[in-house]
Amino acid sequence: MKAVTISRYGSTEVLEYSEIEKPQITPNQLLVKIQATSVNPVDWKIRQGQIQLLSGFNFPIVLGCDLSGVVLEVGEKVENFEPGDEIYTFINPLVGGAYAEYIAIPANTAALKPKNITHSQAAAIPVAGLTAFQALLDLGQIRPGQKVLINGASGGVGTFAVQIAKAMKTEVIGVCSSKNITLVESLGADRVIDYNQIDFTKESEQYEIIFDAVGKETFSSCENVLKPEGIYISTLPTVENLPSTLITLFMPGKKSKLVLAQPNPRDLISIRELIEDELVKPIIDRTYKLGEIAEAHAYSEMGRAVGKIVISNEETSLVD
Repeated sequence: MKAVTISRYGSTEVLEYSEIEKPQITPNQLLVKIQATSVNPVDWKIRQGQIQLLSGFNFPIVLGCDLSGVVLEVGEKVENFEPGDEIYTFINPLVGGAYAEYIAIPANTAALKPKNITHSQAAAIPVAGLTAFQALLDLGQIRPGQKVLINGASGGVGTFAVQIAKAMKTEVIGVCSSKNITLVESLGADRVIDYNQIDFTKESEQYEIIFDAVGKETFSSCENVLKPEGIYISTLPTVENLPSTLITLFMPGKKSKLVLAQPNPRDLISIRELIEDELVKPIIDRTYKLGEIAEAHAYSEMGRAVGKIVISNEETSLVD
């Protein structure tokens, strides 16, 4: 099967579009024909070798974690899926494997994809959508009527966070650049702050939840604009945020938390319901083919993507 592999760490030049062996499934797995995947920053951080102590040196490595596709084979112990089911999920980025035509995945990490969107749209959801969902609902304990600020509101995670927070009937304030204000407003934000004009951490407004979807702030920088029981949530375990997360865990009052999304079928189902109810939609910046992965990585590394970057295989046949 075709896949994108790396045999060493480095620039986009190390990405190889090559032929590798098709995976075999175990009794608890699904063999999935991947119709689409997406680019997450963790993919090119692994490729660059930024986290090689975790990703290791067992080359070749197949990158990619988001996926949407069609079940071709079902393990003998799997009861809730059958061939032909259209599913979506993500796999551990350190394991990878989604930049390929086929993948074997644990059945207990997947869910049926939303019926009203394409595979390309569905592949934009898992990592970013689950990060936003689990940050706001599990860590933030979001409730109707709260005031929620989303920093990085036009990004992959942020676009989902704005919509999910609005679906939860909260007052949503988005922070982004001026060129993306209209988009964030269209997603339901009640107010949008241009970070080039206003520093929200210096304003008098206070929030129950601040979700830093791009990891640009810290708990200490946001503490003054959190309400007395407010929660700051970041996507990045920085040296500034790790101590505050540990300290506030054991103290009353304001909290600092870190989100690390997990491929939870229950949450994938909840997001599917939000999408099928047309309360949430994936925002796609650009779509590439699998053989164009170098261009997709280069664009992602620029940090200018609005929403998600998708890699589509939808034109390929479901038959070998």
